[in-house]
Amino acid sequence: MSPPLLSVRKLSVAFRSSKQKKKPVSNVSFSINRGESLAIVGESGSGKSLTALSIVRLLPYPDAHHPTGTVTFDGIDIGHAKGADLRKIRNKRIGFVFQEPLTSLNPLHPIGKQIMEVLILHQGMKEDQAEKQALQLLEHVRLRDPEKRFWAYPFQLSGGERQRVVIAIAIANKPDLLIADEPTTALDVTVQAQILDILKDLQSRFNMALLIISHDLTVVEKVANRVLVMRHGEVIEEGETLSVFKNPKSAYTQTLINAIPRGFLPALKKTPPLLSVSNLSVLFRRSSLNFFKKEKKFQALKNINLSLHESETLGVVGESGSGKSTLAFSIVKLAKYSGSVIFLGKNIQEVSRKELRKLRPDLQLVFQDPYSSLNPKLTVREIISEGLTEHQKSKTPVEIEDILRVVLKNVRLESSLCGRLPHELSGGQRQRVAIARALVLKPKLIVLDEPTSALDLSIQREILDILKSFQKEHKISYLFISHDLRVIKSISHRVIVMKKGQIVETGTVRDIFLRPKKPYTKELMKAAFIK
Repeated sequence: MSPPLLSVRKLSVAFRSSKQKKKPVSNVSFSINRGESLAIVGESGSGKSLTALSIVRLLPYPDAHHPTGTVTFDGIDIGHAKGADLRKIRNKRIGFVFQEPLTSLNPLHPIGKQIMEVLILHQGMKEDQAEKQALQLLEHVRLRDPEKRFWAYPFQLSGGERQRVVIAIAIANKPDLLIADEPTTALDVTVQAQILDILKDLQSRFNMALLIISHDLTVVEKVANRVLVMRHGEVIEEGETLSVFKNPKSAYTQTLINAIPRGFLPALKKTPPLLSVSNLSVLFRRSSLNFFKKEKKFQALKNINLSLHESETLGVVGESGSGKSTLAFSIVKLAKYSGSVIFLGKNIQEVSRKELRKLRPDLQLVFQDPYSSLNPKLTVREIISEGLTEHQKSKTPVEIEDILRVVLKNVRLESSLCGRLPHELSGGQRQRVAIARALVLKPKLIVLDEPTSALDLSIQREILDILKSFQKEHKISYLFISHDLRVIKSISHRVIVMKKGQIVETGTVRDIFLRPKKPYTKELMKAAFIK
């Protein structure tokens, strides 16, 4: 039996500047054979990315160091490889797909030039050869119109397109091992399925070993031969993927698997509509810098009709660009539109600013990115209590503090976090703060735009449980927008499916997931691995 391509033995990672005694990664061991797929799963802070970065020595050395352990790649001791020898291994024999494609691409250079650079540096190709090879690589990763996109800049591409470019750079030298760190995080289900299909195709074509890092167990189940479960920097469980998923040995692995959203909500009794949207359309006009050219028009939404009842959750699904977020902004009157939005019997389009201000406590919005939607200069206490001090001025400071304490407990945040600023919180904590800010006023309707996007499964489940609990207790209605169909399935009573600014299909959650009628809806279900 031939030795493994990659062997990691008792690897530890520590930082000299850190005051914590516990190592972020401690005694991690695993191996990967040629052509094999291994997935490392675990929550944020489990040490997944640190382990992967240690393999190619991309940690901030000398602050980072390895108190114990070895990393051996095809007989080469990575820990003692230096300079030119290490550069030959990086990218030429080990490709790396980083977690955030936008920050890993150079914003000042076209994507084609960035792929060419890898080929010229590592293979000594001439420019015309490199350009031809780069085009072939873009075709391999199935980038639409590669000739046209060759000279495009990263900001001109979508998230899925940028991910394809990053993969093209990583496989440019036909590496023996490809490391992919969260390659499908926050991507639409159809794009996610395409990326995974590309990775499997490339692995088969080049006989690559694949190390994939992900918190999405659905992705891991479809791609990996073996799985490594990490928690607090240590390996909790390892084994064949199907075996681990069917018969997990550790309680933590069982918790992760149980956190996958499942099941349907019970049907609701019909009540009068809380929200009615009729013929809602949004047209964006983009001015041209060229005086002689006409302004460009883009129809973001076209004739949207929907209703939402008390204590009901209406799920909104669709790919990026389908108009989901524009719909959310229109309903809370943060975007200009034509048509009508009736909330609590009032046409939001026609009410005065003073009347709209009175409606705001009952109509709240949780934005997609909690980090950018929270004021970086305000503490958690100030962010959550801001709505109370603004809309309920009769409340005394003592009453506000009591309400704040209850809301923090309900969203499972410790009161000790009240004095912290947003950047001092984790992603899950920031999302809880954003939800607490909306819930503190006990609104009748909350519009949630991707509230669980890119969160760990356990945190995702906690947030969904929080929302369900509040809905049951206070009869709150939700317009829940998400690209994660499993989340939509578990929290919604009814679902609308959107494509290119229009509603393609609508129905109960059981109808949409069990008996989809339209080809596009069936495509979404297939891409999300939902049968």
